[in-house]
Amino acid sequence: MHAKYQNIFDAIVATHVKHTLSSDILQRQSTWNLTMPPETDFNILQKLSSSTPATTSNNLTTFLNHYSYLIARNNPSIFKQFDTIHCDGILLCIYLRAIGVHKTRVSFDMTSLAIKVFRLASENNYTVHFIGGEQGVAKNACSQIQRAYPDLKVSGVANGFFSSEEERNSIINTICNLNPNIVIASMGTPYQEQFLIDLKKSGWSGDGYTSGGFFHQTAKAGLAYYPKWVNRLNLRWAYRIYDEPKLINRYTFLFIKFTFVFAYDAIKYKLKAKNQNKIRGHHE
Repeated sequence: MHAKYQNIFDAIVATHVKHTLSSDILQRQSTWNLTMPPETDFNILQKLSSSTPATTSNNLTTFLNHYSYLIARNNPSIFKQFDTIHCDGILLCIYLRAIGVHKTRVSFDMTSLAIKVFRLASENNYTVHFIGGEQGVAKNACSQIQRAYPDLKVSGVANGFFSSEEERNSIINTICNLNPNIVIASMGTPYQEQFLIDLKKSGWSGDGYTSGGFFHQTAKAGLAYYPKWVNRLNLRWAYRIYDEPKLINRYTFLFIKFTFVFAYDAIKYKLKAKNQNKIRGHHE
């Protein structure tokens, strides 16, 4: 792409992505120093295409849908540090398949990965720490989960809204001292990712999973949040709008913005792959 037009295109994309973030997110980014850097060579599509399920312990795993994709691409320093990034959302899966990246939906909920994690923890006596949601949400969700998995060992439960940096640091220190095998953070992107990274940097060694609204959904509706027919028809996004009408903007206006940004990233991803193939061809 000609440099002149690429610079113009970059400016348009940066403006679009910046406005996808609500004022609440921008405020919280300032609070936790999650700044929005200028676009770098980091391409979230490259990370998604090369990411495979972790086969060893002491790994960080997160999940992206079309909404969190917009946030992830503006926080490269965070998402570079994750061992595995799953595609959470059928819409993102469809877009990825269109450019030759074949990913299946994997989410941290009771229709997908959460079942495997809780079963593994129960069978191996792993300790699990739950953090996220408003006051009482994580505790309620944890109680629901323990009823289904009575052998699950819980090291602790905490809400994900901190009154100060000191409280946040205190919770991190507490978790490090307990050193649970698994930590599940349900705070929304990018705060849950940053929390797990800070936990690792503070000395915790274990497997970390982000889970978005999983605690909230479980506390509200139990383990079977999605009706079976909704899950079977891949209509989870529509059910979320029905259950939480405030999300309609995420699945309409922000989806249009995502389509624009994704197309731009896909072009860069394909051009980079083409150039790499040419370089390899010259060396052979």
